[in-house]
Amino acid sequence: MQEVLQKEGYILDMDGVIYHGNRILNGVKEFVEWMIANGKKFVFLTNSPERTPHELSMKLERMGLSVSAEHFYTSAMATAEFLNSQAPGCTAYVIGEAALTKAMYDKKIYMNDINPDYVVLGETRTYSFEKLEKAIELVNRGAKLIGANPDTVGVTEKGVMPATGSLIAPIEIATGKKAYFVGKPNPLMLRHALNQIGCHSADIAFIGDRMDTDIIAGIESNVDTVLVLSGVTKKEDIEKFPYRPKYVVGGVGELLQ
Repeated sequence: MQEVLQKEGYILDMDGVIYHGNRILNGVKEFVEWMIANGKKFVFLTNSPERTPHELSMKLERMGLSVSAEHFYTSAMATAEFLNSQAPGCTAYVIGEAALTKAMYDKKIYMNDINPDYVVLGETRTYSFEKLEKAIELVNRGAKLIGANPDTVGVTEKGVMPATGSLIAPIEIATGKKAYFVGKPNPLMLRHALNQIGCHSADIAFIGDRMDTDIIAGIESNVDTVLVLSGVTKKEDIEKFPYRPKYVVGGVGELLQ
C-alpha cells in the first residue's frame, strides 16, 4: 500500500467507495483527513449528473464529512465540457435535473427545443412521453444524441431505478441513432478530472468499486487502479473480467493500515 500512499493525488468514485445511501463507510473520514493533512490532490468523481458539486459537498457534510465543492467532478460537468470542446456556443435540448442544465449554462451552452445541435439526457425524475417525443423529433431532424453516462440502472434508497442508459434507449430505438456517452467507463471523464486536479496520470491512483466502469476507465487512462470491495464488486467477481485492478482492498480505510 506504500506505493498507493506515495501518489501525488487520487480520484475517488463515490457510491460504494465513500458512502452507501446516507452512511459514510468505515475508514473514509480518516482517509480524507489524511489526504488533506498530507497535501494530496483529490477529486470525487461521480457518474450521476443529478447534483451540483455544492450539493454533493452538502450531502457529505450532513454525513459528517467536510469536503469543499472544488473536490467534486460530475458527469454533468464532463458532458458540458465535451460539448464545449466539440462545438463552442452550441445549443441543446436537455432532459435531466437542474444540475445538468446548470453545467450547460456554465459552459455557455444554451437551451433550445426548436433546432438544437444536441439532445442531452441524464438521470431525471421528470421523464415523460412528451419529452421523449420531442427528443425523437429533434434527433430525427439532425440533433446529435448525448448521454451523461451509460448506466442502465442506479441503486437508490427505494431500490434499483432506471438510469440514463435505460432512459435514452427508446430514443435510440425510435431514431436508429446511437448515443455517445460521456461518463465512465469513457476515459474522457477521467482525463477531465486529471485536468481539474492538475496531475499527470502516472502520479495518481483511481479508487473505485466497479470493474465495468471504474477499473476499466482507469486502465484505459493509464492510471493505477484500486478496487475496493465495499461496493458492488466481490472478490470472486474479479475473475469474470479480462482485465484486473492493480490493487484490491476491502475499503479505503485499509490503505492507511
